[in-house]
Amino acid sequence: MTTTGIAITGSGSAVPSLSLDNHGLSQLVETSDDWITSRTGIRRRHLASPEVTLGQVAAEASLQAIAMAGLDPGDLDLIILATSTADDLFGSASQIQARIGATRAVAFDLTAACSGFVFGLVTAGQFIRTGVYQNVLLVGADILSRWVDWSDRRTCILFGDGAGAVVLQGSDRDRLLGFELKSDGSQNSSLNLAYQPEPKTLTPDVTIGQGRFHPITMNGQDIYRFAVKKVPEVVEKALFRADRTADQVDWLILHQANQRILDAVAGRLKIPPEKVISNLAEYGNTSAASVPLALDEAVRSGKVRSGDTIATAGFGAGLTWGAAIFEWGR
Repeated sequence: MTTTGIAITGSGSAVPSLSLDNHGLSQLVETSDDWITSRTGIRRRHLASPEVTLGQVAAEASLQAIAMAGLDPGDLDLIILATSTADDLFGSASQIQARIGATRAVAFDLTAACSGFVFGLVTAGQFIRTGVYQNVLLVGADILSRWVDWSDRRTCILFGDGAGAVVLQGSDRDRLLGFELKSDGSQNSSLNLAYQPEPKTLTPDVTIGQGRFHPITMNGQDIYRFAVKKVPEVVEKALFRADRTADQVDWLILHQANQRILDAVAGRLKIPPEKVISNLAEYGNTSAASVPLALDEAVRSGKVRSGDTIATAGFGAGLTWGAAIFEWGR
């Protein structure tokens, strides 16, 4: 039987045990705890040691989400991994599938940087709405420490590693209420992790490009202006599609990029600070992991309860941004 409703029934999260606080970071670059905290709200970030893989932290978060949903890995039909830092450029979702024993599930990667979880949420929802799949695992995970220039204090203070996951299931009642997604490639240079080719001559007539990826580069002022303007707009459009107003939102969970951005967006939406969920003080910017990581902590602490209306938004490299409105639980 085809089911058109979507329920988000489980969540999980995981971060590497290794962490670096602002005092430790000040030994690498000219900065201080006061400087970083006052400008970003970040106090520490968790970092993956060389032997830790994206697949490991993603699998840990996944198993927690599956257990909360009351499922076994073998019940999953689909796994979507939202990441920009896969262990394998060919994709890492299938590695998660194997790690957790989800033998029936098809798996693929989705890349939309810090918007990845929201884009993945909408993508997963379409498979359920059409009746193709019933149980979907969505994972947002990134190990950005691999791609940070640790001598660049404009970027190295921001990023951390982690994973978050949710389970979506077909339901008689639709709890994915509305969404809006956007992209603007003309602003790609504001934040990227770009490939840098080096010419390699194979024959006198054939030269190709080989090389590596340049570390993360970002124009912080451009991203701040972009986020403060575009994110409230996209949340309002998603609320309109959901037939909800901002005062009906129980919780606002934004991509955890910068506390100033969170405060400014909430202010423009007229959502009070006590409804804004923030955990970037502990984790920093974990890209596609940030929204599900914050959601899982709020669920497990009892802050988010079944039936609560959540407005969430991601924004970042691409440039991409998007918002989704959903009710938590069955």
